[in-house]
Amino acid sequence: MKAWLIPVLSFVLLIIAIVAGVGPWLAVLCGIGLIGAVLEAVHHAEIVAHRVGEPFGTLLLAVAVTVIEASLILSMMFAGGEDAAVIPRDTIYAAVMIILNGVVGLCVLVGGLSHHEQTFRVEGSGGGLAALIVMSALSLVMPTFTTTTSAGTYSTMQLEFVAVTSAVLWAIFVFVQTVRHRDYFLPTKDTSSPDAHANPPSKRQAAASLGLLIVCLVSVVGLAKMLSPTVERLVDSAGAPKAVIGIVIAMLVLLPETVAAVRAARANRLQTSMNLAIGSALASIGLTIPVVAVAAVLFHLPLHLGLHSKDLVMLALTLLVSAVTLGTGRTYLMQGAVHLVLFAAFLFLAFVP
Repeated sequence: MKAWLIPVLSFVLLIIAIVAGVGPWLAVLCGIGLIGAVLEAVHHAEIVAHRVGEPFGTLLLAVAVTVIEASLILSMMFAGGEDAAVIPRDTIYAAVMIILNGVVGLCVLVGGLSHHEQTFRVEGSGGGLAALIVMSALSLVMPTFTTTTSAGTYSTMQLEFVAVTSAVLWAIFVFVQTVRHRDYFLPTKDTSSPDAHANPPSKRQAAASLGLLIVCLVSVVGLAKMLSPTVERLVDSAGAPKAVIGIVIAMLVLLPETVAAVRAARANRLQTSMNLAIGSALASIGLTIPVVAVAAVLFHLPLHLGLHSKDLVMLALTLLVSAVTLGTGRTYLMQGAVHLVLFAAFLFLAFVP
């Protein structure tokens, strides 16, 4: 099948859904198109990554998904509604929990089952996790305890400070990852891997794949948004809390990165998986918070960033376990199982708060 067919069909389904609305049958087709777009996004991301080399390939996918995710959050904030003020908080929190527990746990478990033990450069992952801990605390934890404004919110000056520091930390991480200490993020060469001997794609092939990757990512996020009312009705019929909707949408948006990371771990390239996971989590805060903060200040939009006590405990536990997992540079299936149990607890407590 032609490489462009599924991305184009998925994008066409998105246009039809926007124009005609999502009925029962179209919802099924949109779901199929979303899955196809996810798989094709991973395929084209790997082609681009093979051309530009690591860690630029994983950085490209992480930034592309996060930029579109931030755009989706802004569109929902401008749409208003009673939940608009907490949409950024819920989305960022869900993304961090999904990445650090779901994606990392699945990668470590799959890698452990396939290769018993895997290694990665702790210098790169450790620095990224340290930045993520600081950014998470400033963005999601401190608003609950500050006293200038009501609980869970920041004053304009506080919000501007957090936005600037988040953007600076993310920019420094990207500089370290791509320039200053690029070797900290390079996977160990595996001469038994077919990719080690394959010729890189031509500039024309890489450019075409980059364009199709963008089409796929737009389709994934757009179809996820179009399917969100259907998901909301299913959640309401199941009697689940509203926060579950944000988790479902976040999982759909993060599917391309998840599939790419798991495939890399199964191919004994855990370093690539860690680059994707840590880079995506950092981009989720480092890019989204500044954009959301600027929009909130300029357009006087309400913004509630502070987490509730249950979520604060889950975030702290996740960051603590992640520090243990990423602190040695070696992983095996036990660590993956621990992260997946935490992910299961996060999902369970979302349904049964």
